[in-house]
Amino acid sequence: MAAVIQVDGIVQTILFIIQVVALGGAAYALFHAFRQRKDAFTAVDKLSKPIWLSILGVSFVVLLFFTGLHLLGIAAIIAVCVYLVDVRPRVDDVQRGPRW
Repeated sequence: MAAVIQVDGIVQTILFIIQVVALGGAAYALFHAFRQRKDAFTAVDKLSKPIWLSILGVSFVVLLFFTGLHLLGIAAIIAVCVYLVDVRPRVDDVQRGPRW
């Protein structure tokens, strides 16, 4: 019985760490999206800036107020990851201009 309690504590700790890291990623993504030019998003054929700000804002709120890993939390984590991995690099590249 003690092993089950110990494993449950480990699982809860891992889920808490995932939530804290995801919340930090959501805060960074929201801050990054807020600071970018509006036309940079449409220049790279992505959703507009207000839509991304809405998606990331809702994701931040979900990760902040809903504890545990559930369907809304997973959707919020996926939205933040899509922004950080796909949208952010392209928006940064288009604003930097040509490399040569």
